[in-house]
Amino acid sequence: MVKGFIFDLDGTIYLGEKLINGALETYQFLVNAGHKVVFVTNKPISSRQEYTEKLNHFGFDISIEQVINSNYVTALYLQNTLQAGEGVYMIGETALKEELELAGIRVTENEMEAKSVVISWDRQFTYDKLNKAFQAWKNGAEVIATNPDRTCPIEGGEIPDCGAIIGAVEGATGEKVDLIAGKPSELMADLVVNHLLQLPPSSCYMVGDRLETDIQMGLDAGLQTILVLSGVTDAKMAADSTIKPTFTFDSVREIQTL
Repeated sequence: MVKGFIFDLDGTIYLGEKLINGALETYQFLVNAGHKVVFVTNKPISSRQEYTEKLNHFGFDISIEQVINSNYVTALYLQNTLQAGEGVYMIGETALKEELELAGIRVTENEMEAKSVVISWDRQFTYDKLNKAFQAWKNGAEVIATNPDRTCPIEGGEIPDCGAIIGAVEGATGEKVDLIAGKPSELMADLVVNHLLQLPPSSCYMVGDRLETDIQMGLDAGLQTILVLSGVTDAKMAADSTIKPTFTFDSVREIQTL
């Protein structure tokens, strides 16, 4: 029976520029067995094309259609909800701006004409950007975020991610953001399972290193879930959490034993 495997990237397939031991062999094992494999990341500072090229550089033979990131889901959502010509004010980097523009969404620096505010990971985040987002919200703009991750795993530790910037905006508005597009959202799960893999949820596995995004999305969507301890979550964190995966492995290598 054909199964679908949804892999997170950072902390699951690689850490920074270092491929996690066994990741490529596991991918090849699954493909050779006739299963469908896609890669889904919340990380919004690179484009789908860049992720595709990085994976292929590591030896994965994949196409861009196998890679989904939170920018892409955000752009699809706005494409379906905004009226033609309506503007978006964004806090984010070039990869997000390019994805929005590719979807025909107008990005504006004038916060008072913004119909929506998009919050993302921005390594040049400033008070001025925070204030513009706040003023757009006061003017009635919907506030959405690409992803909720507080940190991003890198070789040797973690660095602040989009969740930190969401915290700043929510601190100013006193309200939660209206929508998060990336994992663990239903938007992301529906796109990947129903439109990309086109398989029953019970035949799909969500594989990732983060309980509150990867595993939570899998559980919410009725997928089987595999937590790997090669990224931000360690064994103690997994044991203490109320979010319980179907399987817990040290790394993706162990998927070959399923």
